Formats: sequence, structure tokens, C-alpha cells
Amino acid sequence: MRKKKIKPCHEQVLITDIGAEGKSLARVGEKVVFTDFALPGDVVDLQVTVSKKRYEEARVVHYHTLSPDRETPFCGHFGLCGGCRWQHLPYSLQLHYKHKQVADQLERIGKLSLPELRPILGSEETRFYRNKLEFSFTANRWITEVEMGLQEPELERRGLGFHVPGMFDKVFHVDQCWLQPEPSNKIRNFLYGYALNHALPFYHIRNGEGFLRSLIVRTSSLGEVMVILSFFREDMSLREKLLISLQREFPEITSLFYVINGKGNDTITDQETVLFSGKDHITEEMEGLRFRIGPKSFFQTNSRQALELYRCVRELAGLQGDEVVYDLYSGTGTIGLFLSRHCRKVVGLEYVREATEDAWVNARTNGRENVRFMAGDIRALLTPALLQEEGYPSVIITDPPRSGMHPDVVKAIVEAAPQKIVYVSCNPATQARDLALTIDDYQVSAVQPVDMFPHTHHVENIVLLVRKEDRRPNPHLQVPEADHQQ
Repeated sequence: MRKKKIKPCHEQVLITDIGAEGKSLARVGEKVVFTDFALPGDVVDLQVTVSKKRYEEARVVHYHTLSPDRETPFCGHFGLCGGCRWQHLPYSLQLHYKHKQVADQLERIGKLSLPELRPILGSEETRFYRNKLEFSFTANRWITEVEMGLQEPELERRGLGFHVPGMFDKVFHVDQCWLQPEPSNKIRNFLYGYALNHALPFYHIRNGEGFLRSLIVRTSSLGEVMVILSFFREDMSLREKLLISLQREFPEITSLFYVINGKGNDTITDQETVLFSGKDHITEEMEGLRFRIGPKSFFQTNSRQALELYRCVRELAGLQGDEVVYDLYSGTGTIGLFLSRHCRKVVGLEYVREATEDAWVNARTNGRENVRFMAGDIRALLTPALLQEEGYPSVIITDPPRSGMHPDVVKAIVEAAPQKIVYVSCNPATQARDLALTIDDYQVSAVQPVDMFPHTHHVENIVLLVRKEDRRPNPHLQVPEADHQQ
């Protein structure tokens, strides 16, 4: 039998920087070593877990010296939860490393020539800033090392909380989460207590059995609350008693849904959501615009900072009132509707049909008649025929998912030849990859990082591309006569 190679342990290693994906890094000989929960200035012992030719991954097994920058984490689940992994880093330094991450990835991956980056726009709220959280019920929760050391005769194994990072079948119980305002914690704790008191079966992921499966809480700045409870199987008597009790305990819940989800994963996008009580949506408001949010709707999870993001997009687009704007990956129409008051026309393209339906509702709700939304593959939608029919764009806004844009979409954007492209991204690495395909025709005019998720390594970034003066000007910027008559 082949002997398993024992991986080394590096002693008294100085952490020197924070790199991509929020990983802390050190150098040991010729290798870079990546780890978590360490800060520049820490001196630690590192147990290697993954060893490659040029780098290693490791976990901290002992701290000899702590960085003078280190702060005490405010959450009791720090170190286990995959959410707020930068709580030990002062917020000013979080912004510093996010700003650095944007510059590094645009230059290293995109090989882009950049102007001086604008200062990163920090979030005014660094706790309780999320408007949506998802929790999972588990019949076999994760037991922490501290709990194991207590040697209690029998630990409560049922829990309601978050998945342990990298483990689809492991859920740890959450006592308090600092991400979403009340009544989020109160609702979760009430449901957990009710389920224990009434001996309701919790879902067992590996065995595929149980009753209570997942919980989604959505809130809005207008004080509305949506709760979506998922059950693995139907039991009308148990379900109705639970939902009625929840409704009585929290009259502030304005939308109460349930889902019967017997499939292999927790996602509800392909499941029927049944309205049990209240309205079928909650409402968010930005600068007088009202956005309808259903149980499956996508909406930026930091509403207050999303408004600042959209204001930055509007400023960089520099609209004068007569432009045709294309909004790619338009979702429920938030950016397009936000810009529609400042241009002649907005054409939104989105691949999720339900999101497009929400966008049309939002347009009607806000009385915006100069917008149009279409659903389908962006590659199939963004064609010369569409441009001829709807008008050639002077500005294109694109806000794709983390995976970025397909090369064919980037090609279609360049061929549409707008004067400006405003690229919004939640992943500067894929943004850099896409922007590299535009450098023959466009130059980067501005870069604006925006922090949407304090205490995480995630950063949103906006890049303004301006068509190079030596390129052939777009001959189609004059809007067809039909558009002048709208």
C-alpha cells in the first residue's frame, strides 16, 4: 500500500499580505502559502493542507504574535461561518485591501492600462445591512470543537443556521446573525423553538428525509417583511399550525409563503411558491422609484449601498437626456428604470424570464413608458436586427453574474459601437478577462470600486469604457424616427 505523504508544518511564519479571494498569504522559501483568518503582521504556525509546485494552502494551528491591526470579532460564529470572515480586520483596512484587489486583477488578468482608481465607496452600514438571508434546518448539525470538549452526555443535534463552508451536508446552528435587521433573528429563533417544542422533524440532508427544510427572510427599507418556509414534504395539519403560529407571533410579516420542495437541493427558483397570507410581494424604494420584490426576485442584498452603486453608474454614464441605453443582464429592471428618467429610451435584456416579468411590472408601477424589456439568451438577443429596430445604443450598461460575459456577448457589444460602456461587476477577475477583449476599440476612463458586503472579501466594481477617438465613429447613433415620436 502506498504511504500517504505527511504534509509539513511551517513554524513562526510572518503573514505579509492579503490576496485574491480574501486569502492571507506568506512566503516560505520559493512558495506562496495561502491561509484564512490571519492578518498581515501575525506570526503563526501553518499546517499545510494542499501542496502544489508553486504554492501551498494551510490552516493556522498556533498564533505566536497577533497583528496590531487585529480587532475582536463581534460575532460568536466567527471562524466557523463563511460569511463575515474579515470581522477581525478594521473596516478602513478592509476597504484598502478591496481597492488593492480591484487594481491587481484588472492589471494582472486584463493587462489593462488604468487611470488612477477612484477611492472605494464604503458602506455606511457595516452591520445589519442585508435585506435577504437563507437558513437551513438540519437534523444532524455541526458540532464545534468547543462543544466536543464539554463532554455533555447528549448534545441537541437539531439546528437552524448556515452551511459550513465547503460542506453541502453540514449545517451549524446560528444563535445570532449580525447581517440582517430584526425581526430576522427573532423569526428564526421562534421557528427553531416551536419546532423543538412540537417535535417537528428537521430535514436530514444525507438521508433525504424530514419535514422542515429551509427558511428565507426578506426585508425592505419600507418596513415590509417576507418569510418563505420550505418543507420537504406536505403535512397540511403540521404546516398550517406552524404558519398560523408564526403569523400570530409576528404580525409585522407582510408576505408569508411556503414551498413543498422534495428535490435534491434547497433552491426554490424551480418550485411553486404558495402565498399563505399577506401580499405576494414586498416593496423597495429608491429616489422615489418603487420596486416590487417577489419570493424569487433578484434584488441587490444591500439596498442602501445599491442606491449608491446606481448613482455611480448614472454619473459615469453621463446621460444628457437624448440617449438610447441598453441595459444587459437587466434583472428586475432596477438600473434601467433608475436611468430611464435621464435618457430617451432604455432597452433591457435579461436571460431569466421571471425577472423580466418583474421588470415590466416595475415599469408600470413607476409609470415609465420609455423602457422595454426582453427575455432570452443575451447572445441571441443582441443582434443587428434588434439594434435596427430599437435604435443603436450610445451607452451600454452591463451587469452580468459572477461568471462574467460570454465572449460572443462582448463581441456584440463592441460591434454595436456605443460611445460608452459601463461595466458593473461583482467579480473583478472575470470583469478583467472580459475587458481585455475590448482594448482595441475602447480605453478605460474610470474605475470605481464599491463595497456592498462589509466584513467579506467581496467587492463590486464599475468600469467606464470610452470608445477610442481613432476608431471609426458609430454611424448609427442617430435614433430612428420612430423613437423620436415616443
